[in-house]
This record gives sequence, C-alpha cells and structure tokens, in this order.
Amino acid sequence: MIVLTNAPSLGPLFALGALRSPFKRPAAADADFPRARLVLPGLRPDLGKLAAYERVCGFGTGDDGLPVTYPHVLGFPLAMRLMSAREFPLPLLGLVHTSVEIERRAELPGDGTYELAVHIEKLSPHRRGTEATVVTGMRAGGEVVWESRSTYLARHGSPGATEAPREAPGGPLPVVAEWHLAGDVGRRYGAASGDRNPIHLYPFTARLFGFPRAIAHGMWTAARCLAAHGVPTAATVRAEFRAPVPLPGTVEYAAEGGRFQLRSGDRIHVEGSVAPRIS
Repeated sequence: MIVLTNAPSLGPLFALGALRSPFKRPAAADADFPRARLVLPGLRPDLGKLAAYERVCGFGTGDDGLPVTYPHVLGFPLAMRLMSAREFPLPLLGLVHTSVEIERRAELPGDGTYELAVHIEKLSPHRRGTEATVVTGMRAGGEVVWESRSTYLARHGSPGATEAPREAPGGPLPVVAEWHLAGDVGRRYGAASGDRNPIHLYPFTARLFGFPRAIAHGMWTAARCLAAHGVPTAATVRAEFRAPVPLPGTVEYAAEGGRFQLRSGDRIHVEGSVAPRIS
C-alpha cells in the first residue's frame, strides 16, 4: 500500500505515459503488472470543479450529493499513475475504456471527507487484445460507500479501428430524446474532469491516433445518460462503451425500465443499466 498526500497531476502523467508508450507492445494477459494499492486519505471534493462537472454532464447543480460517476473523476489520477508506470505492461496511448461497473452504497455529500484507494485487479484476454481491470474504492467513516471496476483495452490492431454495429441485447429501446453534441464537449469535460486525452479535444489531435474527429469521453457519455435516467441513492450501474461518439454529432438517448442506450440510428455507442442495490 502506498499512501499519497495529494492527488497526482494528470498532465505530467499523460506526458510520461505517452513517452513510454512507443517502447511498449500490448502484452498477453499473463504479463505482470503493478500490484501497488494507492491510497489518498482526507480528500475533500473541490466544489467549483464539482459544479463544472455537473453542468457539462447534465446533473442538477443544486443537489447536495456527488453524482454517481464523480468518484471516478476523483480516482482517475491515481489510476493514471498506475497505468503510466514503467511496470504497467500496456501502452497508455491507444488504451480504450470499454466498460464501467459502479456500486454506490450510500449518499455521498459534496462537502464530505473521503479516502480513495485504487489498484489494478487483473489483466484478461479479450477478443481484440488485452484488457486491464482497475478498481477504485471510496470510504467515508471507515466504510466503503462507493466502488467501481473499469476495463481498459489495449488493442492488437489499428488504434482507430472500431467494431461493426452489434444488435443490442434484448433489442432496441424506445427513444426518449435527441441530443445535439457540440464540438467542444470533449474540451469542456476535460476541463471539468482533468482528463485531457488528445483524442477528445480537437480533430487534429484525434487524427494522430487514428480517429477522423474528436470523440466524446466514454465517462461523459455514461454520466450524461445517467443524469437523464436518474439513479437511486443505493444502486448498481453498468455501462459498456461499444463505439466512439464523434464530435460534433447527433445521438439518440433511449431508455426503458432499468436499461438505457446512446445510439446513432442502428449504431449503439453505450449500453447500460441501473438497478437498486439490495443490502
């Protein structure tokens, strides 16, 4: 366990990971990886940054609690420190966030004090490469109040390649709203979250990694859907990021019961679910 006194700065971590990426090749799932557990105690959310995040994602800014996806933002610098490390066997550049599962066990006051802990749980084989699972946990008063598992894929092919559209499990959902996404969504979310990955910022920076246009952050698409759907205080949330969302663009938000989708015609970008957590 490594106890930190401050959250690492994302800018230098992105730069370090970018410098090391050309010297790494996507490794097999049996490769070794950093086993350290990073812990950041005494964390108090910055209410100004929180408000900016709520605005760009569509959450109500008058709510007292943290949005269900916000602890991911708080823990992301710790995850980046692990994934930019020399010992991490996958190149940081080109890593694709493929899924997230979140369990919120209690209300998370915006003015609360928390302890964050992040570790890499495992590497797994994937049909398109190797996937790393990163676990982020948040405690308050010694109790786990929030936990997530995110998967990140290192593809063994072209960085800009995308999968063909797949039929949604259970069929398409009814459209609730059409959203017109501005070209600066990636920059605004990056400013609020600190995640300034170049594939999300400008067309010319996205083209360096094989994308013809900037694409929306996966966690922004999930947060935007969950803000529209609504999430109980104690809940389990799952989202699978199936295809990039080009910026600018128009997408359809569809939902029914506990399921939601973000899609463009027959192409599904995000498929997810929300379920009340039973103690």
